[in-house]
Order: sequence, then C-alpha cells, then structure tokens
Amino acid sequence: MGPILRMNRRSKVARRKNKLKVSELPIYEVVWIDAEESGDIGWNDIDDTLKKAKKPCPVMHSVGYVVYRGEDHISLLSTVGDDECSTLEKIPLGFIRSESELRGVSGPESPPS
Repeated sequence: MGPILRMNRRSKVARRKNKLKVSELPIYEVVWIDAEESGDIGWNDIDDTLKKAKKPCPVMHSVGYVVYRGEDHISLLSTVGDDECSTLEKIPLGFIRSESELRGVSGPESPPS
C-alpha cells in the first residue's frame, strides 16, 4: 500500500497556524485486525483457553480523518473542532487489511464537501 497523504516531511500534519484544516484532511475507512487478550485474573481453565486460541482475532472497521501516516502506523480522528478533537486512534500498518478513501484531500480553493 502506498502512502495516503503526500505531505512535506516538516509538517506531517495538514496545519494552518497551529490548527487543523479539516478540508485538507482525507477521510478513510480502515479495516484492521485487532490484537486480543483473553482470560481472567488468576488461573484459567486450559481447555477453554485453548479453544479461544484457535478463534480468529476480531476484524474492526474505523472511519476518520487521517492526521498522520508514518512508516509503522496511521492515526485517525473521528471528530475535529476548532480547538478540540476526539480521541486519537493509532493503528499499526501491519494490522491493516484494507483502506478505502471516502473523501480525498481538497485544495484551498475547494469548499469542504
């Protein structure tokens, strides 16, 4: 998979005067495999644990504004305001099954859709 954003190395984030410019952030759906830990505190039944070991890891779907993409992870925000944002979701690239662009980067002259 190629890089999602083509940003210069200095900024790594689409910014204007220390504020995110939402119209310049692509929106992606990322389908990824989540790591999982199973069991209770203390001792666990070995037969139950071995059954769980064979089950596949959960497949997750995340949608958000791509605010960073590096060599090892992608970072998404689901909500962006003038001075506040949602929690940051960081997904290791090795966990990703697929990515779909829902909205590309618009230029400065393009209104947000």
